[in-house]
Amino acid sequence: MQQEARGQINSSTSLRINGEQSRTIKFGTDGWRAVIADNFTFHNVRVLTQAVCDYINQDLADKPKQVAVGYDTRFLSDKFAETVCEVMAANNIAVSLSQKAVPTPAVSFVTKHGSFALGIVLTASHNPPEFNGFKIKDARGGSADIAITHKVETLLGESAVKSLPLKEALRLGLVKRLDFESKYIKFIKSYMDLKLLKSAKFKILQDVMYGSGSGILEEIIKATPLKLTVMHKGINPSFGGLRPEPVPENLEEAMHKMSKERFDLGLVLDGDADRIAAIEPGGKFISPQQVLALLILHLKEDRKWDGAVVKTIAGTTMIDKITKKLGIKLYETPVGFKYISNLMEEENILVGGEEAGGMGFKNYIPERDGVLAGLLLIEMMAYRKKGIDKIMRDLENEYGKYFYVKDSLHLTEVKFDKEKTLKNLPGKLLNKKISDIKTFDGIKIIFEDEDWLMLRGSGTEPIVRVYAEAKKKEVAESLVKKGKQIILNS
Repeated sequence: MQQEARGQINSSTSLRINGEQSRTIKFGTDGWRAVIADNFTFHNVRVLTQAVCDYINQDLADKPKQVAVGYDTRFLSDKFAETVCEVMAANNIAVSLSQKAVPTPAVSFVTKHGSFALGIVLTASHNPPEFNGFKIKDARGGSADIAITHKVETLLGESAVKSLPLKEALRLGLVKRLDFESKYIKFIKSYMDLKLLKSAKFKILQDVMYGSGSGILEEIIKATPLKLTVMHKGINPSFGGLRPEPVPENLEEAMHKMSKERFDLGLVLDGDADRIAAIEPGGKFISPQQVLALLILHLKEDRKWDGAVVKTIAGTTMIDKITKKLGIKLYETPVGFKYISNLMEEENILVGGEEAGGMGFKNYIPERDGVLAGLLLIEMMAYRKKGIDKIMRDLENEYGKYFYVKDSLHLTEVKFDKEKTLKNLPGKLLNKKISDIKTFDGIKIIFEDEDWLMLRGSGTEPIVRVYAEAKKKEVAESLVKKGKQIILNS
C-alpha cells in the first residue's frame, strides 16, 4: 500500500465589482456560499454569472456553448437559478434548466452526459437555512477546480452584466426545461444490482432533511421488496429549525425512531443529497468515516472491483488500515471534494471520500452522491446477508474502533493564525508526544499512538474547525477541547 498526498490550497482575494469595493465573492472548498439578502443577492448572482459567461466565451471556445442549471429546495433557489438562465441567455449561451429541485449529483450526471460546457447548481448544501450558494461543475461532472474558480473570480466585474427576461429566453429557445431527475434515476438503477436487491427484504428509514433528495430512493427501489419510510419530505426553507447536515445533533428524531421501531438501516442525506450518514438499529450513529470504510470493503471484496482510494487529510486512520491490509494505494488530499474529483478524472479510483460524508465511486461521475452511497450500503447487507450492525462489529473487530470528534469556533469570535500556532506548539499535548505535523491544509498533529488533532479554517463558512480522532472517546473529546484552547490563545 502506498500513500500519496495530492492537491494544494490557493487563497482568493477581495474583489472589486463595478468599480466599488464589494463584499467578497469567493469560492471555497465547493462553490461560493453566503447569507441570502446579505451577500447572496440577485445582483451578485448576476455579476458572478456574467463572469462565468465570460469564462466560457474566453476559455471554453472549443466546448458547446450550453450549460446545465439545477437547484435545491432552499429559499429562492429556483428564482436564483432563473436569474442565472437570464444572464446566460443574454450572452447567447444555451441553458437546460431543471424542471424541479434535484440532487447536486443529478446535475453533475446530466452535465457529463449531455455535452455541456459546465453545470451550475444553486445550493448551499449542508449550510444553515439563511445561506445559499453557487456551485460550478466541469464538463466531466466534477467540482470545478481552483484553476476554473480563480479565473472566474478574476473576471468578476470585468464586463457589464447582460440579462434577458426568462419568458423571452424560453420563447427564443435559449432556455429549455429538462427532466434531470429521470435521466439520473435511470443510470443509478443500472449501476445497482437490482436483481440482488429484489431478494432483499430490509426495512429502511430515510431522513432527507427537507432537501432535494426527496423521492429519489423511493423511485429507484419501488420494484424491490425493500420497505422504505421517509422522514422530513417536502419543501421547508427553515429545514425544521436545523441545518440540513447529517450529524448527530441534527438527527435526534431519526435516531429516536431507529431506537423505538424495527428498522434494519437508517440513511440520512444532506440538503442537496451529495452527502450521507447512517444509523444502526437501536439508534447508534454510523459516521460518514465508517460509511466510507464499509463501502471500500464492499466494492473491493463483494463487487471485486479494483482501484485506489482517496481520502482527505481530515479522514479517519481506519482508511489507512484498510487500504494497507487490502494492498490498495491510498491518496490523501486537502479538504474539499474538488481535489478528489481531479484524482478521479486522472487515476483509476475505486472510491474517494471526505470526512463530512461526500463519496464518489468508480464507473460513475467524479463527484459525491449520497443516494448512491446509501444504496450501496443496502447492497452490501444483501451481499453479506447480514444486518448493518453485524457488519459494523465485523469492521471494528478487524480494523479497530476509532472515535472521531469535530467542533468549531466562529471567526467573528476568534482569528486563527496558522504560522503563529505552529511556532508555539509544544512537544507534547495531553502528555502525548507528537510524531508528525502535516500543514498542506490547516494543521494536523499526529501523535506516536496514531491519535491526532487537526485545526483548519472552513472553506464554506466563517468558522475554524477542530477535528480529533482517538482510540478512546474521552481522549478525542479532550483533544478537541485542547485544540479550541490553542486557537483561542493564538
